[in-house]
Amino acid sequence: MLNETYDIGLGNHDTDLRKKASSDFLSFWDEQAKNLTWFTPWNKTLEWNPPFAKWFVGGTINASYNALDIHQKTRSNKPAILWEGENDESRVITYGEMFTQVQKFSNVLKSLDVKKGDRVTIYLPMVPELPIAMFACARIGAIHTVIFSGFSAESIKDRIADSHSKVVITADGGYRRGKVVPLKEVVDEAIKDFDFVKHVVVLERTKNKIPVSSKDKFWSDLMNDALESCDAEKLDSAHPLYILYTSGTTGKPKGVLHGTGGYLTHLYSTFKWAFDIKDSDVFFCTADIGWVTGHSYVVYAPFLHGATQIMYEGAPDFPDATRMWDILQKYRATIFYTTPTALRMFMKFGDEIPNSFDLSSLRLLGTVGEPINPEVWKWYFKTIGKEKCPIIDTWWQTETGGMLISSLPGLETIPLKPGSGTLPIPGVDIDVVDENGNSVSTNTKGYLVIKNPWPGMLLTLWGDDEKYKTVYWSKYENCYYPGDYALKDEDGYMWLLGRADDVLKIAGHRIGTAELESCIVSHHDVAESAVCGIPDDVKGEVIVAFVVLKQGIVDSKILEKEISDKIRNDIGAIATPKQIYFVSKLPKTRSGKIMRRLLKAIAKNEKIGDVSTLEDGAAVTEVQNAFDEIQNSINNKPK
Repeated sequence: MLNETYDIGLGNHDTDLRKKASSDFLSFWDEQAKNLTWFTPWNKTLEWNPPFAKWFVGGTINASYNALDIHQKTRSNKPAILWEGENDESRVITYGEMFTQVQKFSNVLKSLDVKKGDRVTIYLPMVPELPIAMFACARIGAIHTVIFSGFSAESIKDRIADSHSKVVITADGGYRRGKVVPLKEVVDEAIKDFDFVKHVVVLERTKNKIPVSSKDKFWSDLMNDALESCDAEKLDSAHPLYILYTSGTTGKPKGVLHGTGGYLTHLYSTFKWAFDIKDSDVFFCTADIGWVTGHSYVVYAPFLHGATQIMYEGAPDFPDATRMWDILQKYRATIFYTTPTALRMFMKFGDEIPNSFDLSSLRLLGTVGEPINPEVWKWYFKTIGKEKCPIIDTWWQTETGGMLISSLPGLETIPLKPGSGTLPIPGVDIDVVDENGNSVSTNTKGYLVIKNPWPGMLLTLWGDDEKYKTVYWSKYENCYYPGDYALKDEDGYMWLLGRADDVLKIAGHRIGTAELESCIVSHHDVAESAVCGIPDDVKGEVIVAFVVLKQGIVDSKILEKEISDKIRNDIGAIATPKQIYFVSKLPKTRSGKIMRRLLKAIAKNEKIGDVSTLEDGAAVTEVQNAFDEIQNSINNKPK
């Protein structure tokens, strides 16, 4: 941790809100829910039968209505989406156009016999038709289940089988790094044995030739015949809005089920508090809609506020490392929300590239997805934000629905500490505890827990209430356990230390991978790192580190020693890697997560397995070659 603080904010200050939230969290959330438009008011704020929560009981509402209908009198001509295709196409879709398209596609779904409660799987690239399909499902009460367009046929098969979707929506293809990804063929392979899938709707994105069967119907043909008006269904507050499957590295994916009224209340509030959203803002979240950040802070939250946002189809560094900065400059973005993984990649290319673009429109920066290293935080603050933009470092999960820990420039101005998520959001009781559930002392590592229900929380796991109880609520009585290590400092700031199950056990000592990787990345020559453990007869496990250096830095024995010495000094000798491998890239999924299981397999000379979700398959080869080269040099040394 750093003692360094940055006093920068947007001048907002509402201490009363936190006081109200801490004194009576139910009344607090009751007030927040009134920011939405309800067809029928609720008669009970929370029905809590641990661990199952129903928020705003008796109320009726519709997500599509709150995202579109309410804006038609005041924002019909306002841009909703500024869309940038990877192949340099661009589109501007207004709130009025979105409204019409969503109503038409709602009628398309009805024509395909989709009813309230039916599941619809969506497997599309990052194009405006993706949120259109989601809002259309929400409008008629169907449950959408979006699958990231990088998943393999086998992964899609598992998810469609579990959700039992009646309709699948896909595209003839999608662009990724200049190539066409054959999405339709992947879907065909996934559903070939599923009679319950009655229809496949195909969006023509790339116009490449595809196989067509009796199940297939083209988006454009269906939309041409669809009526332009479709009333929004009045749905119970707890009506399921979507299923989103957590990918995991092993085992069956878990179908996280989110409701409507509570989820929308959580998103409306956190989007306002965290981003200080204004009608003039241009918001850019780089998340793919296939992940929860895309659901919550690309689709639902921005539309609830009538915001204008940028949506980008492709890879962040394609065709080169200028792409993100070019988009920010082109659309005069005011808010930028991205991942620490992406920032570490941008850092690797140095300051010259972002400094060559006009990023002066930016007023607020954010990160999501993993703890941000202090060095990366400072680079983001100084190089991208020019020391004038607050940074919100947000912690939350697929299961939590929305942010639970973050600085909130739209609510209050507090000192920022690089690497800390700062404080829990109002209305949520978060603590750090030991194995027995007792609060740990200040600056002591423990387990993060949430002690009260919150509106954005998952309803359950789709079709598996027992697993929901076991996975999230069994470790501590009536406490939600997200599986993360954390500590709380003397100011109450939360510091996330990585997954509690993502740890290495070296000679009986537990060492978190996030802690070790953060230490390595804090070396001034390092851009990225990933560590894994491999079996050792003496220590149980030994550490292997894979390190990506900044552009222009050449690896050497001296540098290897410097990194090892830094680890010894910052963490302790027990954390010293047995081997450091310098590589030009790390194997990552298309969502930016480092695939540590691949690194571990390479280090153990095991079969690598499925790499279908990798952003760049060459990364595996690169890591394998670097490992083999070093191993050969070790083996061929004179004895």
